[in-house]
Amino acid sequence: MSDKRMSVRHVTTDVLDVAYHEAGPVDGPPVLLLHGFPYDIHSYAEVAPALAGSGHRVIVPYLRGHGPTRFLSPDTPRSGQQAALGADALALMDALGIERAVLAGYDWGGRAACVAAALHPERVAGIVSVNSYLIQDIALADQPLRPDLEAGFWYFFYFLTERGRAGLTADARGIAEVIWRRNSPKWTFGPAELDRAAEAFLNPDYVDVVLHSYRHRLGHAPGAPAYARDEAALAATPPITVPAVTLDGTADGNFPATDGSPSALHFTGPRVHHQVADAGHNLPQEAPAAFAGAVREVTVMRLS
Repeated sequence: MSDKRMSVRHVTTDVLDVAYHEAGPVDGPPVLLLHGFPYDIHSYAEVAPALAGSGHRVIVPYLRGHGPTRFLSPDTPRSGQQAALGADALALMDALGIERAVLAGYDWGGRAACVAAALHPERVAGIVSVNSYLIQDIALADQPLRPDLEAGFWYFFYFLTERGRAGLTADARGIAEVIWRRNSPKWTFGPAELDRAAEAFLNPDYVDVVLHSYRHRLGHAPGAPAYARDEAALAATPPITVPAVTLDGTADGNFPATDGSPSALHFTGPRVHHQVADAGHNLPQEAPAAFAGAVREVTVMRLS
């Protein structure tokens, strides 16, 4: 693996100075590649040039609280809730003058894509989402998970505590390594990959954004008032009507691969589902050809 860093540009949205990588022709079909937690834009280090080579305009932003992305005002709540992530993607499109784009992601990034597509389908040409429909139903936060999977979500509950805040503040890299190994048991990443991603965790708002994301998700923190309307709409788990390609890695340590049917009712537009052999949770970095292929596939679905 090359330790090469992806170059970044900056653009200002309503609440953020967003750091993002751009590749490909400016007049190509736009695609936003959205990373998850605890990862960074280098999940797309191979996907981005592959799509740029196919003629796409590729935008890969650091999410709020990550890397060089910064809040414009100290008074803005450091929210990590799902509505904020979806709004950020649309605000970035506005700042770059992009009317419609394919949104593709996994984990937090896949959730942002699902949120934007469900609430503003007129802005989303199609989505690629790892683990299918990722909009959270906050009302179900207290319902138990499967016992064999609960252990993999230990950090959800750890981050509810001040001990979790202290741990994330002291060793974000170490926490990421534990999560990576659980999420992707077949991924043979090395120190270089982890060190590169961990640079994004040095953002001064990283801890607050991450803690709020999981505390809000489990009903232990209020949402930011700016996103109240969107959260109310998301509570109804609205359908995704735009073309979609969904992916499951067969070696995802927390989300067992399915045939796509468990979330089928949430996709009312054209949808194709694929299983990706031996890939874990960080699917674009572990199986970049499959992820890039999914973006190309949904682009064709949009045009057909």
